[in-house]
Amino acid sequence: MASNNLAVLNALDTARTQYYHVTAIVIAGMGFFTDAYDLFCISTISKLLGRLYYYDPSTGKPGKLPVNVNNFVIGVALVGTLTGQLVFGWLGDKLGRKKVYGVTLILMVICAICSGLSFGASAKSVMFTLCFFRFWLGFGIGGDYPLSATIMSEYANKKTRGAFVAAVFAMQGVGIIFAGLVSMTLSRIFLAKFEGPAFHIDPVLSTEPEADFMWRIVLMLGALPALLTYYWRMKMPETGRYTALIGGNAKQAAADMGKVLEIEIQDEQDKVVQFKANNDYPLLSREFFDRHGLHLIGTATTWFLLDISFYSQNLAQKDIFPTLGLTSKATDVSAVREVFQTSKAMFIVALFGTFPGYWFTVFFIERIGRFYIQLIGFFMMSVFMLILGLKYDFLNTEEHKWYFALLYGLTFFFANFGPNSTTFVLPAELFPTRLRSTCHAISAASGKAGAMIGAFGVQSYTLNGERSKIKAAMIFLAFTNMLGFCCTFLVAETKGRSLEEISGEDGGQGGNETQMTGRSSTTAQQEDTWEGYN
Repeated sequence: MASNNLAVLNALDTARTQYYHVTAIVIAGMGFFTDAYDLFCISTISKLLGRLYYYDPSTGKPGKLPVNVNNFVIGVALVGTLTGQLVFGWLGDKLGRKKVYGVTLILMVICAICSGLSFGASAKSVMFTLCFFRFWLGFGIGGDYPLSATIMSEYANKKTRGAFVAAVFAMQGVGIIFAGLVSMTLSRIFLAKFEGPAFHIDPVLSTEPEADFMWRIVLMLGALPALLTYYWRMKMPETGRYTALIGGNAKQAAADMGKVLEIEIQDEQDKVVQFKANNDYPLLSREFFDRHGLHLIGTATTWFLLDISFYSQNLAQKDIFPTLGLTSKATDVSAVREVFQTSKAMFIVALFGTFPGYWFTVFFIERIGRFYIQLIGFFMMSVFMLILGLKYDFLNTEEHKWYFALLYGLTFFFANFGPNSTTFVLPAELFPTRLRSTCHAISAASGKAGAMIGAFGVQSYTLNGERSKIKAAMIFLAFTNMLGFCCTFLVAETKGRSLEEISGEDGGQGGNETQMTGRSSTTAQQEDTWEGYN
C-alpha cells in the first residue's frame, strides 16, 4: 500500500543511504553510548564503595556494601530509567521527538557530574546522595530509549531501517566496553603510584588514600559524551513523519526532509487529513488492541524476560569472577587492584562477547530478519545458561575456568546477536506514528522492570558468590529465556516494508495482517531486502 503514502514518506522510504543517515546514527548512538556507560560503570566501582565506606577494623576483613545498600546503588538508576521511559515516551508523541530529545541529555550531564560529587558526613548520607542523583540520571537515560529508536526509524529508508536502528543500539556495546576500559585505566594509573617503593599499605585491610577520587572520576566522565552530543542533537530537524502525520503540516515536513535528503518533495496537505482520520484512535481503545494489541504484549513480554537475564549477567559479573579465579578475592588484594581486576575481566567479556553480537545484528538483521534473530538468540542463551547451571561444579575449577568464561561470553554474544537488539528495533516499527514513541516506551519500561528483577533479585541472590546460588540463578535464567523464545511468536517480521504499511496507517490492514503472517513475510520481502544491499 506504499502508493497511498505521502510523497515525503515515500521519499524517506526509498532514499539512498547518505551522509545524513550516518550522522543521525552517530548522534543518536552517542546517547546510547552514554546510557550504557552510566548504567554499567557502577558495577566496576561498587565493591570499592564498600571498602571505602563500610570498613570495620574490628572484623579484620575488607569493607563490603550491605546487601540492601548494594541493591539500591546498583539498581536505583534502573528505577529512574523505567520512569523516564514512560514519561519521555509519552511526551515524544505529544510534544514532538526533537523538543524533548535535548532535555534527556541535559539531565544526564547534570546528574552524572552530581553523582561523582556525592558527599556527606557519613557513609549513609554519601550513599543516599549517590542514589538520589543516579535515579535522576536513569530518568534521563530512560528518555533516550523511545526517542532515539523512534527518530532513527522515522528517518531511515525501509530497506536498511533495521540495520540503522540496530546500529544506534549497538553503541550500547561500545559504552559497556568503555565502562570497563575507563575504570581499568584509572585504577592502573592509581596503582602505579600506590605500589611504588615509597608507598606502603596493608594490601588487604587498607584502602589507598586517593581511591575516593577514582570512583568519582569514573562516574563524572559519563557526562562528557552527552555534553559533546548536545549541539548536534539540537540541530536535527523534527522527523517528517511526526510533522506530517501528527503535526498535520505536510508543507513543513516536505521542506525539512527535502533539505535533509537534498531533493525536492511535493507537499500533499489533503492526504495528511486522510491519514490523520484513518488513525485517530487512542492507545486505550478496542481498535488499537485489535490492530496492535498482540504486538504490544509481545514486545513488552520479550523485553521484560530478556532484561531479567541481560542485566543479571552484567551486574553479577563482579561476584561471579572471583569464584572462578578470574579475579582475586577481596581478602587477597587492595581496593584499587580489585577494581582493576574486575574492570579488566568485564572489559574482556564485553570486547569479545558483548560487542561482536551487536554488530552481527547490524549486518544480518536485513538478511535474516528480526523475528528469526530473536528466536535464535533466546534459544542459544537458554542452551548456554542451562549448561553453565547444570555443569557449574565441573566448570568452576582451575582447570576448566576458561571453558566457563567461553560459555559465559557466548551468552552475551547471543543476547546481543538476538533479543537485546531486536527488542529495541521491533517496537520502533510495529506501531503507528502517533503512538510509536509511547508504545516503544511501554515495551522498554517493561524491560527495565525485568532489569530490576535482575538487579534486586538475581544479582542480590548471587552477591556472596555461593556456588549453589549461582547454579540456581543460571538455570532460572535459562528458563526465562525459553519463555522469551515462546513470546517471540506474538511479534511480527517487519523487514522490507514501510512503517505505514506495517502499522496499517496507509489505509491497509498491516496491523491485523502482521499478527498472522509476520513469520512468512520474511520470504515475501527477501528480494527487496537483497536489492537494498546490492
